[in-house]
Amino acid sequence: MTEITSSFIVLFIVNFISIVMLCYGCYFRSNKNATVAGSFVLFGIGIFLITYLLHGVDMSMEFAFGLFAVFGMLRYRTDTISIKEMTYLFMVTAIALLCAVSKLPTLVLFLINAFLCFIAFLVDTRFFQGHHKIQRISYERIENIKPKNKALLLADLRERTGLDITNVEIAHIDFLRDTAELSVYYIPDSQKQVIATHTSNPVEAKS
Repeated sequence: MTEITSSFIVLFIVNFISIVMLCYGCYFRSNKNATVAGSFVLFGIGIFLITYLLHGVDMSMEFAFGLFAVFGMLRYRTDTISIKEMTYLFMVTAIALLCAVSKLPTLVLFLINAFLCFIAFLVDTRFFQGHHKIQRISYERIENIKPKNKALLLADLRERTGLDITNVEIAHIDFLRDTAELSVYYIPDSQKQVIATHTSNPVEAKS
């Protein structure tokens, strides 16, 4: 029978701090979605408690990998989860399971979790993400989605949105309503100012 001891409290704190670092230090920093970040934290706490309190000594690894498979493939039916959010959900699950069943020393466990958070933070920086952002748009001028009309499509989107759109991809076409779901790639104004500054004043940028 699993007992709540000082070891459980320490592991719970390590798990909580690690997940908060991942969700608010990495995900929320770039996405500004407090609802999803808070849900990730609660999700990680729930997985940790279930895994730690219910797993048996002899089947701890099998139990953990079973939960890992279930939660790793989880899809919320009420809303669509992006690939990025699914990845963070995967990371939250991994940290929670690692804290619940790992026999590593507490310091080593925390350092591993901190390293995972650092990798997530690094990947989410502009160095890896580039200068572009993505916006999903519902578009009604269905004739412009033809490959030969791509220039017209880009020009129309730039004029109507005011964004510096560099590329567009068709995500879904609804011929019943004559609409299309487009993913547009654009450069934010803040990024254009940075690029223009480095291009026009290379000496000042170095200094």
